[in-house]
This record gives sequence, C-alpha cells and structure tokens, in this order.
Amino acid sequence: MVGVLCCSNAQKEGNECISANAKYCGQCIQAGAKCGWCTDPDFLKQGETVSTRCDELQSLKSRGCKDEMIANPRGEQKILKNKMVTNRRKGTDKLRPEDITQIQPQKISLNLRSGEPQSFTLKFKRAEDYPIDLYYLMDLSYSMKDDLENVKNLGTSLMLEMSKITSDFRIGFGSFVEKTVMPYISTTPAKLLNPCTGDQNCTSPFSYKNVLKLTSDGKKFNTLVGQQHISGNLDSPEGGFDAIMQVAVCGEQIGWRNVTRLLVFSTDAGFHFAGDGKLGGIVLPNDGKCHLENNVYTMSHYYDYPSIAHLVQKLSDNNIQTIFAVTEEFQPVYQELKNLIPKSAVGTLSANSSNVINLIIDAYNSLSSEVILENSKLPEGVSIIYTSRCKNGIISEGENGRKCSNISIGDEVSLGKMTLFVPLGFTEEVEITLNFICECECHKDGIENSDLCHFGNGTYECGACKCNDGRVGRFCECSSHEVATEDMDRTCRKDNGTDICSNNGECVCGTCECKKRENPEERYSGQYCQCDNFNCDRSGNKLCGGHGRCECRVCICDYPWTGSACDCSLDNSTCMASNKQICNGRGTCECGTCKCTDPKFQGPTCETCPTCPGYVTGILCTVLKACIKAS
Repeated sequence: MVGVLCCSNAQKEGNECISANAKYCGQCIQAGAKCGWCTDPDFLKQGETVSTRCDELQSLKSRGCKDEMIANPRGEQKILKNKMVTNRRKGTDKLRPEDITQIQPQKISLNLRSGEPQSFTLKFKRAEDYPIDLYYLMDLSYSMKDDLENVKNLGTSLMLEMSKITSDFRIGFGSFVEKTVMPYISTTPAKLLNPCTGDQNCTSPFSYKNVLKLTSDGKKFNTLVGQQHISGNLDSPEGGFDAIMQVAVCGEQIGWRNVTRLLVFSTDAGFHFAGDGKLGGIVLPNDGKCHLENNVYTMSHYYDYPSIAHLVQKLSDNNIQTIFAVTEEFQPVYQELKNLIPKSAVGTLSANSSNVINLIIDAYNSLSSEVILENSKLPEGVSIIYTSRCKNGIISEGENGRKCSNISIGDEVSLGKMTLFVPLGFTEEVEITLNFICECECHKDGIENSDLCHFGNGTYECGACKCNDGRVGRFCECSSHEVATEDMDRTCRKDNGTDICSNNGECVCGTCECKKRENPEERYSGQYCQCDNFNCDRSGNKLCGGHGRCECRVCICDYPWTGSACDCSLDNSTCMASNKQICNGRGTCECGTCKCTDPKFQGPTCETCPTCPGYVTGILCTVLKACIKAS
C-alpha cells in the first residue's frame, strides 16, 4: 500500500505566496510548496515590501533572482529500520513471536514541507505458522446450561484443529453473568447463594471471572471448564461488555502475548451498554482499566457498562480480534455490532454449541485473510491518502485503500500508512517520525542584533531584516508607534503634493510600502509607488504588444521591437523587394511595412506601378510566357 502524506495550510485562491504576506523566509515556505524566498540583498525595488521576496519560483526568476539565491527547501524521507519480512514454513525451526516480521519497513523518518506530499510504500506478508492466543469468554447464565456441557471438551478438540494452522497455540477461558446488584439479579440471601429455581443447583451470581489464563495445555482447559457451574440473573441482556473490557485491558492476568489475539464471545442473549447502569444506581462511566482481584472483576457495582465506542478503542489498542458466537435469534443484533468493531466476525452458534469449533475455524480464516490499516491521530494540518495494491493486481484508493482481502499465507501486498501505522488484528506496527520544515536553511546563519538592521534592531537572515518586537520597516528603522506620524508622511509625498504614496501605498516609517494588487503579477513600485508594471500602452490587446515588459508605465521592448507599445518591428526583411532593394528604392521601411514615397508606386514593397509605360504589357507577357512553356 502506498501512503501519501501531506501537511498544508488552508488553500488560498490566486498566488498563495503573495497572499501569505510573509515577513521572513520561514513564513514564506510554509505558505505553499511553490513558494520560494529570494535571499539576494539587492533584490527589492524601491517601494517593494519585504513580503515580495516571497513568490512562486518562476516569478522570482523572471524578476531577476538567480537560482542559487532562492531558498526553496524540499521534503525528504529516510528508512531507519527495514527488517525483511519473514519467510518460514511450518515444521522449520521455531521462532519467537518477536522474531517474526510481517510488515516492512518498520521505522521511517519524514521531513514534510507544507503543501508538498511525500509518498512511501509498506509491504505486508502473512507469515505461515504464526502463533495464536485464543480466549473463550462464555455466558454462564442459566439458558447456556447445555452449551457448557459441550464446551467442557473444547480444549483438546480445538487444540487438535488449530494445530493444522499453527504449531504455537494457547487457549484460555473466562465466564460472565451480570452486575451483582438489583435489578439485574435478585439480592435476597437465598438467591445470592443459588439464583436458580426449583431443584437446580447453580453457583452464586458474578460479573466476570478469569477462569484460566492462556495456556498450551488443552487438558487443563477441559479440567477447569469442567468444574464450572451455571448461574442466573433476572433480565435478558447480559453483562458481557464488562467482561470484554476486562479481557482487553488485563493483559498480564489474561496472559496475552505479542501474537494473533482472538476473543471468542459466546452467548444466547443481547447485551447491556453504557447508560444501562443507571437502572442499578450506577452512574460513574467505565474507566477502561483493569480491576481483577483473584481473577474476579470487583468493580461491576461501581462503574457503568462500557460504551461500544470505548470497547472498540480498547480492542483496537490491544490488537484483539473478536468472534461473536451467538444463537440465530441474536444474529441481527451482533451483525450490527460487528459493523462497528473493525476486525470482528459473527458466527451462528447451534442451540447447544456443538458447532463451536467449526465456527471458530471459519471466523479465524475470514479474519486472517484481511489486513486493515489503522493510523494514530494525525497532527493538525497533516492528511494521508491510501492506495492499496492487493492480490490479483486489485488497486483501491481512499478508505478502501486501507485494506486488502483474500490474503493467503505467503501472499505479499503493498500497503501505505502513517504516524503510528498498525495493521488491525496484528501486533506489529510502523513508526513514522514527522519533522516539519518550518525554517529555511539560511535561518541558521542569521545574525541577531545585526548592524544591518538599524543599530541592531533585528536579526539579519536570508537577505532581509527580521525585526525585533516593536520595530518595523525594511531595516527595522522605526518604532511601531511612530509609523503614522505626520512628519513621516511628509517624506512619502512626491513633489510636496497631497497624495501619500501616490495613493498606491502606505507610508510606513517614512517610506512608502506599495499596495498589493488582486492580480499578483501586477505590482506598484518606486519611491512614492508612482510606478507600476501594468499601465503601459497596448497593441493587439496585449501589454507592450506581447513583445516587451512594462516598467514604471513605459514599455521596455524586446529586440527587434520598438515603439510605445513595442508594436514596431526593426526587422526590414518584409520590406525587401525582388531586386533586393528596400521598398524597391521607392519608399521607406517603417515597423516592417513599406511606405512608398513615389506616388506612382504602390504595393507591399513599392513595386507596383499601374501608370508606368509597358506595365500592363509586361504583366500580359509574363502570363503568356508561362502558358507557352506549359504547352
């Protein structure tokens, strides 16, 4: 997958460099990727402000700034850790989970310039014989009695089936019922001892128990699960969300390793979620922390149920993939829940859970064949675009570019991501360090309190003065509270007139700073802003006829053009007569056109003379001669 990272300011219409009104180089380069800063100390014309040093690159060059004098830093990237993806097959030497690599590279450093995208590629390869931890979380309310009998032998049977997928498999078990307060359970002394009716012997109600930490001993699973007893509660929705939260955040107690983590959630009922705790007088939001004492959740009476969003966050943070094994009646409810939880699956549990092994295998194959990319929160102003190149050459972009499906063991796909990049359901991540280019290189050579900035009132950097607080002017020559005094305005009036800066600028610190035009290519200049580059004569509706440039309202023509609008060519080749004389010696060549001085002659080169003797005969002879040759 290819990731394209870009940091940018809000887009502006027109020339974003001019619009930035940058006072120093750093401000300029943050305005956009097209912006450069001219560091030539002699670049500015009279009346031009410091901010006009910032312009698009081509514009700076056309205004006379040489390439080597333009500050224009570019972004770059470095790969800091690039361990190859693991190629191993089942039956070969066993590797520790931390020695298996499925994503490459693992660490990247990016230098980002505002408005300039940086592209990078990540490679993902699903490893064979990858270790798996599976935790079976079961509803032990009374309606699940017959299911418990089938789950008691699950350990060894599931171990046997999973050995076809991985040689490193561990299994754990936990159970849940409900919060131990009214109205979820009956709190009468007798019901607290045995919540079931009649002669049924049930265990006391509880919220969540971690019965067996993850282990590779399938027989131990069978033994401990075989010792479990059904409990009971009053309402139909169960307290499963409390249990899921504890399984997700109590990593040490559950025994999660840094491998594929599967949570199988088995129930025949719906679920309570955030807000339902009010029924029992519980209003404190779930804190998302581990509260297991002797492997029992002790704060169910104190904290509300977690919200779906809170569960999604914690499951994602801990790279846990959830398989909901539920009865057909509650399929629609858990399908909706699956749509909210990335990397989760739903399977239909038979009435007595006899199909649970096939359900788990099918769900695992479905989950492991898809890789979805997730990134940590991006810094403000940074965006990312995804493009995935998946199996069979399938290319996707945007949100669909985050994932690839139908990935088999050994398949390799290209993926893209950023800042902390994590493939959901996998414990590996790519760390991307972002460094933002906020200053120009010449900033390092700046001279603080430089004499070039009016007795040390600023820092001289990148060919210009960066004024200290309270100072203004091109050379920081004025105090900011002096800029509008009448004495200073006097020096901004041409020929002691009444107009300040010719009405085309402002008097700042006794010096005219010319206004900016809506069209960034048009500029005022001059000591009194009396000049501009757009009010020259036109020809053919083009400024200076398209053959020159406008300086202080006068056309400076390119060779070989002349005239007030550069519409007069000095090239006389168009005036050359057939006898190699200019205008046949009968006129003058002006602006590439003959002006005949002999009244008898006319035509483009003064060679036509209708009244001259023999002129008509000569023409007729020429025509007949051509006809005779042709015959």
